[in-house]
Amino acid sequence: MEKKVLENQTVVTEFILLAFGDIPAVQVLLFLMVLIIYIITMVGNILIVTLVMSDQHLHTPMYYFLGNLSCLETCYSSTILPRMLASFVTGNRSISFNGCFLQMYFFGSLAATECFLLSAMSYDRYLAICKPLHYTTLMSNRDCLCLMIGSWISGFLGNTILFPLLQLTFCGANEIDHFFCDFNPLLKLACSDTHKIIIVAFMIACIFTLPPFFLTVTSYACIIATILRIPSSTGRKKAFSTCSSHLIVVTIFYGTLMIVYMLPDTQLLGDLNKVFSAFYTVLTPMVNPLIYSLRNKEVKEALRKIQAKIIQARFLR
Repeated sequence: MEKKVLENQTVVTEFILLAFGDIPAVQVLLFLMVLIIYIITMVGNILIVTLVMSDQHLHTPMYYFLGNLSCLETCYSSTILPRMLASFVTGNRSISFNGCFLQMYFFGSLAATECFLLSAMSYDRYLAICKPLHYTTLMSNRDCLCLMIGSWISGFLGNTILFPLLQLTFCGANEIDHFFCDFNPLLKLACSDTHKIIIVAFMIACIFTLPPFFLTVTSYACIIATILRIPSSTGRKKAFSTCSSHLIVVTIFYGTLMIVYMLPDTQLLGDLNKVFSAFYTVLTPMVNPLIYSLRNKEVKEALRKIQAKIIQARFLR
């Protein structure tokens, strides 16, 4: 453990990520699982981005949002998983203070951006289903671009609240009982007074996460009410199919997020939190492209076109 002495006080300059323990057999299994998940996540999301960019039929707001979400998921996973894989291989679970802070900042910013993007996608589905005659007017490409840029800016701007952490003093214990640098576990190790930063962080979290969450819930309440008023079962099924994939993703993301950050911080829940954290940090980015591609005819059609072009190019060689 690297330390430095400042004014007769030992100050921690690096942290140890305890992750899931130190059992060699488990570490090998975890390494293989994380590696497979990371490869599937990167390939799946990059494929979605490629399809949206290359296929003219997918140049609509719905798929622009989907491409943005997939781009975000690649960044999201790359913030955490490569560091985990390196620690499994080398056995070195230490991370510098600056490295820990940067990981926490980018993870928090990307998570907040995802909240805004999911909210924008739910609003897009609301317009498509509840106001179909005015959809092209209310959701133009320009409006779509503004929502996407606004989501990224808001996500990163909201997490500037983390910068006061650089002024905190960390001394004594330096072990973080998690597989990545998260806000609450890191704050527990601070020797300085954290009362003010906790209050400000709570206020900022409410401002930047509750509005997109309530907008998402309101949008789907209106969508479900509209679908239930459709007289034919075929029409209801067709309308619901256009937003069911997004609803699944929203449920998984917000469900696990609330379990981790809103339930009381007890020892039992602390251990479960690592498992639930793995859902929205590791598994959700992997299943998102699978959910959207397997349940979306246009995405599958675009994928078939790409495959056909690749096969044709091979035969022409």
